[in-house]
Amino acid sequence: MGYQVLARKYRPQRFSDVAGQDHVTRTLLNALAQNRIAHGYIFSGHRGIGKTTIARILAQALNCRTEIGSAQRPTPEPCGTCDACSEIRQGNAVDVIEIDAATNRGIDEIRELRDAARYSPARDRYKIYILDEAHQITEAAFNALLKTLEEPPAHVVFMMATTEPENIPQTIRSRCQHFSFHAVKFDDILAQLKMIAGEEKVDAEDEALALLAEAGDGSMRDALSIMDQAIASAPLEDKRPRLSTEQIRELMGSVPSTVFERLLEAVAAGQSAPLMEQLNVLLNAGHSPLSLARQMVRYLRNTLMAKLGGEQTELLQISTDERARAVRTALLFTEEEITRNLQIVLRTFDDLNYRQEQRFHLELGLLKLIHAQRLLPMEELLSSVAGGTSARTAPAGTAGPRVSPPTPASTGTAAREPGGWSATPPSRTAPKPESRPTMSRPAAAEPAMTARVAAPELSPFPAAPAAGFKPAEPITEGALAVAPEAAAAAELNVESVREQVVSALGEAGHASAAQLLRNGAWRLETTAVQVSVPGIGKKMLVLTVNAAAEKVVRQELQRLGAPTRFVVAPGEGAAPAGVAAAPAAAAGSVQEAALNHPLVKRAQEIFKAEVRSIVDLRQK
Repeated sequence: MGYQVLARKYRPQRFSDVAGQDHVTRTLLNALAQNRIAHGYIFSGHRGIGKTTIARILAQALNCRTEIGSAQRPTPEPCGTCDACSEIRQGNAVDVIEIDAATNRGIDEIRELRDAARYSPARDRYKIYILDEAHQITEAAFNALLKTLEEPPAHVVFMMATTEPENIPQTIRSRCQHFSFHAVKFDDILAQLKMIAGEEKVDAEDEALALLAEAGDGSMRDALSIMDQAIASAPLEDKRPRLSTEQIRELMGSVPSTVFERLLEAVAAGQSAPLMEQLNVLLNAGHSPLSLARQMVRYLRNTLMAKLGGEQTELLQISTDERARAVRTALLFTEEEITRNLQIVLRTFDDLNYRQEQRFHLELGLLKLIHAQRLLPMEELLSSVAGGTSARTAPAGTAGPRVSPPTPASTGTAAREPGGWSATPPSRTAPKPESRPTMSRPAAAEPAMTARVAAPELSPFPAAPAAGFKPAEPITEGALAVAPEAAAAAELNVESVREQVVSALGEAGHASAAQLLRNGAWRLETTAVQVSVPGIGKKMLVLTVNAAAEKVVRQELQRLGAPTRFVVAPGEGAAPAGVAAAPAAAAGSVQEAALNHPLVKRAQEIFKAEVRSIVDLRQK
């Protein structure tokens, strides 16, 4: 016999040999053991995952001449040695008829099948019809088969394999048992490839086999076909083929994931020129823009799944090295940014299918990724607008307290009532000039300004001055007049804000972020709250204080009346002067236990080290 391709040579011959379809094989084995045989089966799913293979194994089990429970056949699995099993495996069994439904799809062929089904099997127990690509059968032909499927002879079993079960009429599906096959998992394909490489005496790198398994995209047959091609092109070492990672990539025309990692690092850094230079190297090496866009879509998808589920999530069907690389890239972006980048590259991929100058469109699509990094989130934009309304009274470039919009009760401005406008005498609420808080100004002060209190901008009524309203006095040199509400905002206790925010994070389940921010140096500014966390890297900081934790922080800041713009960054050394220092570790806390641990103390003695921050990563 001539050479047999791997997909046929290693085709499973028993239910236990089928990879990734345990839900199907378990049900069929139980049905065989209990003699609950249906007259019609539909096997649907992805290409190359074992639909027709399981149909043949089931046909062997039904017509196997060895009794279940005997020494030769202790389980419902086919024995594989009797004449019926051998003939079915070789494809020349008289009573097992395989029909290519894509070719024999008309009503005349189905009528012949229906007429032949009435006769008893020539030798075996059942007459079995396996219809491959059953969705290709015409509607009229299916209608001709309806009556036979509804009331079939006791000796007939129909098995239909299809990749498009939705194209089979519901009247047919309701008369059959439908088994939906799963795509084979990456680990199952990789294990099968390793076994075959050992059987075929092929020296293969683990990374090379992982590339083949990933290229299979859930199809065992596709992975074996690519492996067959790779073995044929592999160089021989000691008369044994050797599969290397570089050879597999060259064979498939793929680009290493490290290239896409560098591309996205340039995107995160906003470096347009290095991005275009790296893309130019890839295109000059012969890679097509369409192939690069397709691979980048897959890499961004893996990055998004790593961002959502972490490195060990089942959403990633890639090797261990590729998982680590996807996690590193995910740390550079937020979930929203990765989603936006994936949408941009997907749109670019669609454009490349019908554009003449594909290179130009790919370059434009990658530049859009950098431009999208400069977009501000809607929440930050709205918060900056809300916080900047009252700050317009201060000179540009000078720092001042965050001034809250004045209220009628404190400024004496006109307050709208259902019947019109009413004025509150300023003498009841306006503070005396000598009681106003002051704030020192720099020596090179700008010309004096007059602070005026206006009605809120969002009011639907025209701003009318209240009766007896008196403008604020001009600002004198060396002092800045501030409204009482601004004074209250300026006097916000940093420690109080810190404790409230940390408490809210702890209640929301962000214990690690709470501890990290508790140890940070806090500063309240006019339009933002800044936290500097010493002794921690940027990546760990982004991983711990994630988008969900930032949302909790902003909500708590808004409740406290503090600026809702929140900025957290790594710091160096101790807290700067004028900034609240991190509190000491509480008694009985994780921090105290870590500081008192003998190993930590010993490390401090050996390395003369200082513990700046402690993060509890056990809690998620």
